[in-house]
Amino acid sequence: MFLTECPRDAMQGWGEFIPTQKKIDYINSLMEVGFDVLDCGSFVSPKAIPQMADSGTVVDEIDKGVSNTKLSVIVANYRGAEKALAHPSVDILGFPFSISETFQYRNTNKNQEEAFKDIKKITELLESDGRVLNVYFSMAFGNPYGEIWKAADVDYWAQRFNDIGIKNILLSDTTGTGTLEQIELLFKTIPAKYPEIDFGAHFHNRHEDSYKKLKAAYDNGCRRFDSAIKGIGGCPMAKDDLVGNMPTEQVINFMALEKIEHSLNLLHFESAYNKAKDIFHF
Repeated sequence: MFLTECPRDAMQGWGEFIPTQKKIDYINSLMEVGFDVLDCGSFVSPKAIPQMADSGTVVDEIDKGVSNTKLSVIVANYRGAEKALAHPSVDILGFPFSISETFQYRNTNKNQEEAFKDIKKITELLESDGRVLNVYFSMAFGNPYGEIWKAADVDYWAQRFNDIGIKNILLSDTTGTGTLEQIELLFKTIPAKYPEIDFGAHFHNRHEDSYKKLKAAYDNGCRRFDSAIKGIGGCPMAKDDLVGNMPTEQVINFMALEKIEHSLNLLHFESAYNKAKDIFHF
């Protein structure tokens, strides 16, 4: 299992500003848990996501000496990628590309083709830099805008990104609209067609749906999952009623029930969980 913890996703829609030092302390506690990746910041417009305006300061203060965990940040255009890459601690850039044209405009203020061109430019930038790009297929399992969902659309864009050498795609259920049948269909069919791409799951869902969605993806070959403690977060650009992330505790429980090995330090996870309680008041 390849596990990504997403404090950025949890924090970005939080109503009150979280002090910068508190963010740093929280992320440093997560570094000790042993996740493969921490999605820890966003280099996007501070007007759009004010909570993430201090991401540069945060990533510079994360202690990378305590584990092998990689740091990922979100960018929404070429300029954001340049800003992110100016920080040596950043290992991975994440770009939200939407299967919904409506959401692509809403989230990045550009259409799909414009976003695709931006991503292609970023891949060219990374060729000389050596760092990694993750593409998030937002609304991969449907959308709340009345646009008809088709698996063929996901396949079409997977082919386009395969053609430009993208190696990592996260199929994202941005608003929790995905069904078990859709999850099974996509993970059963899409990765097999593009073996050079590592496909993962970035689920937003109700707590009670966690196990079923994890199992639907896992049983159809997915081994890469994103989550956030207590399921806090969601995309503030998607719709007014946020649907939380996949809870990390549920992923840990799933691995225990399914007897899946992992390398997480659960004592350090408990410590990070307690810091999350202080920040998010649960």
